[in-house]
Parts: sequence; structure tokens; C-alpha cells
Amino acid sequence: MAYYVINYSKLRIWEFVEYSKMIYLDGDIQVFDNIDHLPIPPIYNLVMAMLWRHPENIELDKAKVVHYCAAGSKPWRYIGKEDNMDREVIKTLVAKWWEIYDDESLDYNNVVASGQAAEANEDKQSGLQLFLAALSKAGGFVRRINAPSAA
Repeated sequence: MAYYVINYSKLRIWEFVEYSKMIYLDGDIQVFDNIDHLPIPPIYNLVMAMLWRHPENIELDKAKVVHYCAAGSKPWRYIGKEDNMDREVIKTLVAKWWEIYDDESLDYNNVVASGQAAEANEDKQSGLQLFLAALSKAGGFVRRINAPSAA
């Protein structure tokens, strides 16, 4: 998939006019504490580049959100040889990431390859039926708008 399909898709947030408040978190953001009172002050919002440029201004124990937005700062790709990633504070953040995401229940399971396809399909259909029943019971209706191709 082309980079712009992912990177510019967040601009579609502005199309959600039915909401009075919306919070978008990039996939490389890790939340450590409640952030209902957004926007949060910079002291609680840690961007990885700040660790490299202004480490004296960082209080890691107060960080509520970490954004791994700098090139080479993704904890899921960390091998210890990346530029600027050899600091103890960064190793601590990588360890915090893996404390949460090193969980087998989050692993992808290919049910088709494992012979569980029929059972999974039944569960999917059952779940869909329950969902549609709940929608009709609530008196709601479903609107669907096809999005234009991003390619």
C-alpha cells in the first residue's frame, strides 16, 4: 500500500461532522494514563525527538502519551542498533511497549489455514445476526457511503 493512503487518510477526520469532539491517535502512539482532558500540556505529551534534542525537559514518569513518530523510533522494530536509540530512557520506553503488546492473544490467527474456517464463519454470521437484531431493536438504520478509492 502506498504511503499516502495511510498518511493522508487521517485528513478524512474532518468529514465526521456528526461528532462534537473527536480524538485521533496515530498507530505509533502509546497511552499510559487517562487523557480525557485533552489537549494535554506538553510535559505529559512525549515526542521521541524531544528525548534527543531536549532531554533536560523530559520527565518520563509524568508522560501520559508517547508518540514514536521519529524515523527509527518504532519500538516494534527496535533491535538496539538504530541511531539515537541507545539511551536508557528509550530502552525503558521500548520495554513498556513490549509489556503491553507481547501478548499471544493479540497474534493473528489464520483460521482458514488451521481448518477452523467453517466454525469461524458460523461465529461471524451469528455475530452479524446479533448485531443487526440489536440495530433494528434500537430503531436505528444503517447508512453506507462508499468511499472513493485512495489509489
